[in-house]
Amino acid sequence: MRNLLNTLTSKCEQVVNFLRRKKILSNLDITYQVVWNLFLVFLVFGVISLFFVGGAGAGFFASLVKDEQLRSYEAMKKDIYNYEEVSEIYFANDVYLGELPTDLERREIPLKDISPHLINAIIATEDEYFYEHEGIVPKAIMRATFQEFTNASLQTGGSTLTQQLVKNQILTSEVSFDRKAREIVLAMRLEHFFEKDEILEAYLNIVPFGRNANGRNIAGVQAAAQGIFGVDAKDLSIPQAAFIAGLPQSPFGYTPFYRSEGKVVVKENLDPGINRMKTVLRRMHEGGHITEQEYQEALNYDIRANLTAATPSIRDEYPYIADEVVERAVSILTNQYISEEGIELEQLDAEERLEIINKHAAQARIDLRQNGYRIHTTIDKDIHDAMNEAIKDERFFGPPKDGEPEEVGSMLIENRTGAILGFVGGRDFEREQLNHATNARRPNGSTMKPLLAYGPAMDIGALQPGHIIPDVPTFYKSDSSRQVNNFNRSHRGLITVREALKTSQNTTAVRGLWMAPHEKSRETLLKMGFRLNPGEPYEAAALGAIDHNVTVENNTNAYATFANGGKYIPSHMIDRIETKDGEVIFEHQIEEVEVFSPQTSYLMIDMMRDVLRGGTASSLPGRLKFRADWAGKTGTTQDFYDVWFVATNPNVTMSVWIGYDTPKEIKREPIAGLSYSQRTQQIWANIANAAYDVRPEVMSPGHNFQMPDGIVSRAICGVSGLLPSDLCKEAGLVKTDLFNAKFAPTKVDDSLQKVNYVLIDDQPYVALENTPKEFTFNGVMIKEEYLETYRLSESLQNQLSNVIPDRKAKHNGKQPSAVKNVSLSGSTLSWAKQKENDIVGYRIYQAPNGSDQFKLITSVKGSATTSHNIKSGSYAYYVTAVDVAGKESPASNIAKGDNWSAEPPKEEKEEKEPKKDKKEDEDKKPKPPSGDNGDPRKPSTPKPPSESGGSENNG
Repeated sequence: MRNLLNTLTSKCEQVVNFLRRKKILSNLDITYQVVWNLFLVFLVFGVISLFFVGGAGAGFFASLVKDEQLRSYEAMKKDIYNYEEVSEIYFANDVYLGELPTDLERREIPLKDISPHLINAIIATEDEYFYEHEGIVPKAIMRATFQEFTNASLQTGGSTLTQQLVKNQILTSEVSFDRKAREIVLAMRLEHFFEKDEILEAYLNIVPFGRNANGRNIAGVQAAAQGIFGVDAKDLSIPQAAFIAGLPQSPFGYTPFYRSEGKVVVKENLDPGINRMKTVLRRMHEGGHITEQEYQEALNYDIRANLTAATPSIRDEYPYIADEVVERAVSILTNQYISEEGIELEQLDAEERLEIINKHAAQARIDLRQNGYRIHTTIDKDIHDAMNEAIKDERFFGPPKDGEPEEVGSMLIENRTGAILGFVGGRDFEREQLNHATNARRPNGSTMKPLLAYGPAMDIGALQPGHIIPDVPTFYKSDSSRQVNNFNRSHRGLITVREALKTSQNTTAVRGLWMAPHEKSRETLLKMGFRLNPGEPYEAAALGAIDHNVTVENNTNAYATFANGGKYIPSHMIDRIETKDGEVIFEHQIEEVEVFSPQTSYLMIDMMRDVLRGGTASSLPGRLKFRADWAGKTGTTQDFYDVWFVATNPNVTMSVWIGYDTPKEIKREPIAGLSYSQRTQQIWANIANAAYDVRPEVMSPGHNFQMPDGIVSRAICGVSGLLPSDLCKEAGLVKTDLFNAKFAPTKVDDSLQKVNYVLIDDQPYVALENTPKEFTFNGVMIKEEYLETYRLSESLQNQLSNVIPDRKAKHNGKQPSAVKNVSLSGSTLSWAKQKENDIVGYRIYQAPNGSDQFKLITSVKGSATTSHNIKSGSYAYYVTAVDVAGKESPASNIAKGDNWSAEPPKEEKEEKEPKKDKKEDEDKKPKPPSGDNGDPRKPSTPKPPSESGGSENNG
């Protein structure tokens, strides 16, 4: 301080001596000395005061920043470049889909890709000394401080671009001396570490610019250029650059867009933003960044006419994908974070586990919004678009019920990778944001049968396609009062597993579930991604009823297991996630889970082929415009709430579900001429055809499923599924089917026995001991002990082709009445069917011309037969009915040929007849022809009606 005063005094004295030499002060008197001394006193006092205030100010400033840690280069770099950037989603093959929905839209861009006009506009407006200062401009700070103390209106800002960057990225927007002091220190340190262009690039990527044409908040010049004018930042014109450069002062005051009643509109009054643009242009002109001509042209630029229109966002065009990708990406990142921390969730209780998951899921959502990830999905854009276009044909959907439309869900999965190629989430996302392909859980009905009812039992050899399984009245073991009902409330008896699946019988499905250990069934479903409660699956699960129900994705994925030779490959929609710099932070890895053997899988595929070859989906192949080796299954749930169809070929698996969100019965009456099952298959076919149109190589791979080793073909008896016996061959019951070689039959069938039977009303009945052999057939019947094993009823046995049911014919205890309406037309003799319920056939008697002696010429088997070919001409006939006990009816009326006459020649009448011996008379009595078994018994010959008492038309 003393040295400073001495210096000032010395300087003042030099000035006075100079004035004296020039005689300027020569006439001054003693007054000069007094004034001079007073000046020196005030000068010294002023200097002392200045240092006092400066010291106090410095001390105050130091107290404000005393808690600010000295930040390293790495720490400041992390903070400066830690700004939110929108993540992007891609279809398969790097086809851009759109930006992940976020609250703030930002796109990072390097300085070299930003228009020089915009850079000049920003600098001219926000920080004209940017390239000269060291982070702060002292006079600007003093001016701002003075204005703060005096409460004067702020004319110009006191913050440089560097300070604004610090405020946005490191500090907050809090208004206080403390924050301002820290801002100054950090700005100077930032300038020490970073080049000017680095600071400028960071600033241009973080500064807010209000709203874009879609109504979303935007930050960074690239998002501003695209969202306001529809161009990249490098292509901005001078007036466009000036308009954008003016926005940071009041982003939402100057932005041209605002929301009104849920819509984005352009403000009627753009003057505030345009006036700000003019201010920027003036500063650009004054700073020499644009010429006079450019300045004038820019002033006349029509901002309103050049604003961009709203562009559909991913949320507008692909809402189901947008939501699904977010949720799956959050799940992926959450699992990664938990794994990186070495947390074993299985070792935590439910509450702790949930807390950990929720914590990391919240961080994952933040990272997705801020880190600018590139999320690559498996969705084929063309396939996905085609699938969703195919469901717009409303002809095949049922009517709304209770305000709800009939909904649809569909999914297409690539078998070998589990990649989801496309899906249908629903008919109207805006009505209800429920993805019916991935999130709607419904019972899967009979589509569960291959997965659970038959698959596990086949895998252990308890069942094979050719094994016999009884479709008989069946009750649940867990509740003997509850009966398992088939769709049509009828039964088919002893049928093969193949036939049971083809016709979708429920009783056989439950019986199939019984044939596999419970743990085998449970493990099978768990391996395929089904969610089960303890104790599941219960018996009804064979028909599609499990507590957590099934998603379309889950069901489709499970069916792909058969196409993959028994290996379950979990489905996925996200292939990989990259950072904005291209670093892969996640890449899907294919995992295989062994569920069924290759042999079981192929046998199931082969059985499900039959579903489309005459089974419940027989109409489907005709609805497709292409050919492929499809194997599938239909499904309908209780009360007709859900209808399914799932099918797989060697390349892909696809499914369709229809139903209402609130479960209710779908319309069972035909729609567009199709039943509910047929229209479900038509919707499936429409989607498959649409996918084929854009990717034929995906939908029609050009090769069939290949049979693995260990599959053999065996002849079996259709009654038991065992090797055929001679009786089985005689009865024509031999079938051929495929088997896993390990479980092929080795035992010969012994379930059959020979019997004699009769036909009553075309139905076979076991003959009685006294039934005339002429009316019996040789046949094969199932042994009684075999029937008892499967509890077969008479009606069910009757449905088994070529096998005689175990039921004996019954005699009504009376003689049959005469046959009526016997007539002769040419060579055809016909009569009315006898009404008694124990008739086993008819006898036909013939008399030659001129004779009234009728002889038995033939017997006709079966009560339903009412005609026979005979000789025409000079003969007469009558017919009798015979019952199961051998009793014969009286003769019918006589049917005469055209030339028949009962009168013998006159000469013969007048001639005395020679006496006949008794034996000759016996030999000439009419004898019935022997039956099929050479029955020696002779039926009595009914006396023909007298000529006068009879008639051709009635008996």
